[in-house]
Amino acid sequence: MSPVSGVLHASLTCLIVFKLAMCQDAEPVTPMNDTDYSSTTFDYSDFSMVCEKEENRQFRRWFMPIFYPLICLAGLAGNLLVVVTFYRFSRLKTMTDVYLLNLAIADWLFALTLPFWAASLIAEWVLGLFLCKAMHTVYKVTSYCSMFLLSFISMDRYFAISKAVSAHRRRSQAVFLSKVSSAVAWLMAMIFSIPEMTYTTINNHTCTPFSSSSDPLRIGIQTSQVVVAFMIPLLVMIVCYSSIVQTLYQARSFERNKAIKVILAVVVVFVVCQVPYNVVLFWSTMVVVTDDVKECGKENKLLYASDVTQCLAFLRCCLNPFLYVFIGVKFRHDLLKLLKEFGCLSQERFFKYTCGRKWSAGANETDTTTTFSP
Repeated sequence: MSPVSGVLHASLTCLIVFKLAMCQDAEPVTPMNDTDYSSTTFDYSDFSMVCEKEENRQFRRWFMPIFYPLICLAGLAGNLLVVVTFYRFSRLKTMTDVYLLNLAIADWLFALTLPFWAASLIAEWVLGLFLCKAMHTVYKVTSYCSMFLLSFISMDRYFAISKAVSAHRRRSQAVFLSKVSSAVAWLMAMIFSIPEMTYTTINNHTCTPFSSSSDPLRIGIQTSQVVVAFMIPLLVMIVCYSSIVQTLYQARSFERNKAIKVILAVVVVFVVCQVPYNVVLFWSTMVVVTDDVKECGKENKLLYASDVTQCLAFLRCCLNPFLYVFIGVKFRHDLLKLLKEFGCLSQERFFKYTCGRKWSAGANETDTTTTFSP
């Protein structure tokens, strides 16, 4: 072996021995692919959990098919009778007559949308964008218009009873003013329904004007609905009917107690049908604003409350004919006459229901359809 080769061999041997010594002293290194994450703790608080709503869906599947068709049929039949009776006997003689006719038309149109509402709440929306927009638009327009007309009816009754002298002076202009104000009510209802016409779309197989539960548009729409379509009409009704009751208490009339009962029935039905739904609507709006729905149980309770109270609110479309129209003596007589002409009532029963009962002392051909007598 040459000297150079011996030196190289000795140097290589020393290098190998030094490397082995360094490897024995160093700590073992675990490969990156075999890293153990079993002892690592993750914070899941920032991840949103999916809330299970199967129980609510099951509730809707039996609740909606039972109540919505009943409300729809009663609303269509009752309001159609009102419209036909008005046109058949030319009863547009007072402001209230005009308001009641428009109210019946609005409620009848609203009742037409109930089957679509039931379908949209029970299953996925498959009827297309046009019907989706039409359903929400008709619902909003008729809801706003009904509330405005109920306010106008309250004000008309206030002037007719509490301010009878001044109302009698303007009697010749009453029908014209009622037609103009009814047109204004429809126009205002359409203006307030513009967001529904514009933003309603099909989102995740659901017909809705909201892109999500936290959509700022949802806050604005629901807030305006609570204020314009509930709080303002309720305030008008409270002021007008309170003054009417006070005037009737001061009057010495046989019909006073019956009139007060009718007014109380009107107010009670309005409160029972509208207050729960608007309270829940306000509650859900506050939840969206404050982002307070963090528990699945609370979210499901809110859905249950919304379904039940919305059904109560929808009930008004079939109760309005009985409260605001059928309580009138003259209108009941015309309705019985119409049923007799259609063959739904015999001659004997017609005379039993009309001639067999005493008419109110103040009832005559000029009576309004909402004369406060049964």
